[in-house]
Amino acid sequence: MVISGRATPEGTMGYQRRQQQCDPSHFKSAVLTASSIGIGTYLGPIDDQTDGLMRQAIVDAIAQGINVVDTAINYRHQRSERAVGQALQRVFNEGIAAREEIIVCSKGGFVPHPDRVAWFRETYVEQPNAAIAMADLAEQRHCMHPEYLRDQLHRSLENLGLETIDIYYLHNPEAQLSAVSPEVFYERLEAAFAVLENAVVEGKIGAYGIATWDAFRVPSTQPAHIDLAKAQSIAQAGSKSEKSAFEYIQLPLNLLMLEGANQATQTIDGQSVTTIQAAETLGLTPIASAAIAQGDEFEKMLPFLDFARDYPLTLGQQALQFTRSVPGIATALVGMKKPEHVEANLKLVSVPALEPAVVKTILQGTHAESK
Repeated sequence: MVISGRATPEGTMGYQRRQQQCDPSHFKSAVLTASSIGIGTYLGPIDDQTDGLMRQAIVDAIAQGINVVDTAINYRHQRSERAVGQALQRVFNEGIAAREEIIVCSKGGFVPHPDRVAWFRETYVEQPNAAIAMADLAEQRHCMHPEYLRDQLHRSLENLGLETIDIYYLHNPEAQLSAVSPEVFYERLEAAFAVLENAVVEGKIGAYGIATWDAFRVPSTQPAHIDLAKAQSIAQAGSKSEKSAFEYIQLPLNLLMLEGANQATQTIDGQSVTTIQAAETLGLTPIASAAIAQGDEFEKMLPFLDFARDYPLTLGQQALQFTRSVPGIATALVGMKKPEHVEANLKLVSVPALEPAVVKTILQGTHAESK
């Protein structure tokens, strides 16, 4: 059964009001009210056990104060999306939350099949009257051709069992810049944005954005760089509405990957600014991915973790506490499947976010060391 509806300003605000256990700083309001921690679904073995752990983690997280769920069609070869859909069915059927309270995010761009090149060729290129060519496949794994994106969005909606995906991202579009010139890239971005603007009109998505790994962390001299102001201008030029539905960006941000918050990689009106500052000026909402650097480099973070003296937090909790407290970040995404990880991360919902002055000190100190 397809779940109708979408996240709404009133619904997400109502979710916040119901979460009496949460500190007020846990929620951030833009168009939608989002929890400062979101659950990610990227990593994990491709097996039934992981599916089950992921489903339960999503149910538990939503029940206890997290209303942002992030996935992508290529995560675990579509199994993560399907696990999210199954978890949401349970959440809504059992009355744990309502559809309008939960912000569901997915992404398209990467080929979601283990045999990427052969599957892409057979599914899209070797079909009668195919509009897609092998030249549209970058790095043997990434495509943003309009017909491909339409197909991928359709598959994601089916996997999730939803009428509408609240935020749909172009997934690491900078992968295309390894295969084409910037001029061709921005032409492809324009065509992709046109598809997504139309998907908003059709009610298939609520808004869209760009989810990146390198594009918003590297300077303009680097091949993977994406000009955020130019991207927004392209989106607005292609929109039939007064304001485009290009509303979100996603980028890695953690104590070891701070470029989005402390390095001026973007230019707005001739001024060099950080990506987070650029997003604020352009009216975009930043989401942080890899909020704890996938949990395997805590020892390297130790020099920056003395801010947590007032709270008995683990290293993972301290790392997540920092990322979700960065001014301008709406939500910090963290993958969690094991019950003990869910329990540990959920303890932060009742803890006040760090003061901006504390975050600023950490950013400045880290930036100075990185020079």
